[in-house]
Amino acid sequence: MGAVDGLPPGARAAVITVSDRSHGGLRHDASGPLLATLLGELGFQVSDVVVVPDEVPDIAAAVTAAAAAHDLVVTTGGTGLNPRDVTPEAVLPLLDRAVPGLAEALRAENRSVVPTTILSRAVAGTVGQALVVTLPGSTGGVRDGVTVLAPVVGHAVAQLRGGDH
Repeated sequence: MGAVDGLPPGARAAVITVSDRSHGGLRHDASGPLLATLLGELGFQVSDVVVVPDEVPDIAAAVTAAAAAHDLVVTTGGTGLNPRDVTPEAVLPLLDRAVPGLAEALRAENRSVVPTTILSRAVAGTVGQALVVTLPGSTGGVRDGVTVLAPVVGHAVAQLRGGDH
């Protein structure tokens, strides 16, 4: 994919995997490490992947801590319709400003191949000076999400750092 245009030097990204099974050691986390690799390829300095259970307080605490130290925070997992999928409920109250166009683009990406993408409850917005995006827990959803982010994330980070229009 390659580094993105307009990404400020030293841009930092955090990846948070939301999964009861991965947190409990019952399943290998494939989506978090993939997401970290893809964000690194875009030019971000990526912190170690954090894995939390599907619990609103744990997700909110991880996102809040990551947003305080990073330009971009991306979660993977917990955006579907399963009763344990609570990532949007944890992230929405944290947002200072929603970025609905980004969430809509995430749902539209690859919809003709994966019709269930429209069932995603992904959200996007800002927490302080960080852009926060919630992606599905599948590796395909992560790849599609990074495809959506790649052309706009450099501009978004520059804007959040106070850059001109």
